[in-house]
Amino acid sequence: MKIGYLGSGSWGFCLASLLGSLGHDVMLWTARPEYAELLAKKREHPKMPHFKADARVEFTSDLRRTLEGADMLVESVTSMGIRPVCEEILAAGGVTCPFILTSKGIEQNSGLLLPEIVLQVFGESYRSKIGYLSGPSHAEEVIRKLPTSVVCSSYEPELMLQVRDLFQAPYFRVYPNADIAGVAFGGAMKNVIAIACGIADGLGFGDNTQAALMTRGLHEMRKLSVAKGCNPETLNGLSGLGDLCVTCLSKWSRNRRFGHLLTEGLTPQSAREKIGMVVEGAYACISALQLGRKAHIPTPITEAVHAVIYEGLAPRDAVNALLQRAIKEEHL
Repeated sequence: MKIGYLGSGSWGFCLASLLGSLGHDVMLWTARPEYAELLAKKREHPKMPHFKADARVEFTSDLRRTLEGADMLVESVTSMGIRPVCEEILAAGGVTCPFILTSKGIEQNSGLLLPEIVLQVFGESYRSKIGYLSGPSHAEEVIRKLPTSVVCSSYEPELMLQVRDLFQAPYFRVYPNADIAGVAFGGAMKNVIAIACGIADGLGFGDNTQAALMTRGLHEMRKLSVAKGCNPETLNGLSGLGDLCVTCLSKWSRNRRFGHLLTEGLTPQSAREKIGMVVEGAYACISALQLGRKAHIPTPITEAVHAVIYEGLAPRDAVNALLQRAIKEEHL
């Protein structure tokens, strides 16, 4: 197939190379001409040196060239970038081929999940063309071909299976799940909980604290998912619990590292700059807080993360506030 790939971050570079290794011709797009030239020349990503892109991957900053003749579009931009990129695609003439999302997030103010944004921009007639790929999958490990399992979804069962077959590799297992809202929601919310785990780690708390935050975080995710029409059981799978584990515990997790940096006295902006990549949880926590308040669903961990990032609450005070909450019976 001819794949138009939107987004040249580490995840985009990694998946584009995976697709190339499976025999597809991939045109990887970035909005920055100088960056496209750098990637074309070195054929390796600055964040993942020593790993060359597959020979079938080309690089460009020309969006029309990326769209032309594409059998499939795949994106790995950012949650903030989904709407602008979709609008650029429309301005360039639009597309009729399937569009597969791999970014994770919830749009602020609208509360829309990423598939819902694409649907809103492209129109209801495009629903059957929207697919999703998510799950516990750090680019730094996939690029090394370490065994990884993810989940794919779509509004249309046939496309869901196409996405599975498109990405399936001996080291990259893709499990279908028809709940596209749940798959999208889990991937967005786990980043918020990972920031909380990073804060706890930075304050010197132990494994017990991490386990408590992850477990109660998953409970918070499940409760909030209902407000978006998700099947809460989806959150027990790869796009929920699986992604939660890897993002809360991994050395590769930028959201966890962001939380850790906040305990070192860095401002949120300084922490973002030090990481040098988008911290999706810092964006998603605003959306999740808005969603929880609108649906009258308590989100204590999300509220604590939001207070640290945007309200100037000291990280230790945020943890103390969580510990002082009234204890209720555990309902699963």
